[in-house]
Amino acid sequence: QVQLVESGGGLVQPGGSLRLSCAASGSIFSINDMGWYRQAPGKQRELAATITSHDVTNYADFVKGRFTISRDSAKNTVYLQMNSLEPEDTAVYYCNAALWVHVNPEVRYFEVWGQGTLVTVSS
Repeated sequence: QVQLVESGGGLVQPGGSLRLSCAASGSIFSINDMGWYRQAPGKQRELAATITSHDVTNYADFVKGRFTISRDSAKNTVYLQMNSLEPEDTAVYYCNAALWVHVNPEVRYFEVWGQGTLVTVSS
């Protein structure tokens, strides 16, 4: 009933920038927290940044000062602006949302993941 679709990944040189987008669609009643996670090859998935419905943000130590998370609640979309990218940032980036969904006749709480978008930082 709900889908998260990420976009904006790709190949970028060290020091470059990318902007990821994640749009939620479906029978959405409201969205609480949204966030970006990443999983590098051979490593566990880890949190990069989260943002609440009141725009309170939280960042992992490794991204502070380089990444900025934001959201457009009218569009049910969350963004991740990534600057000063390093080869160590190479990973699949996943969008996550905690949201209330119309499941007639009720509203139910779900946590949903996107399919992931690959970011490769290499010269």
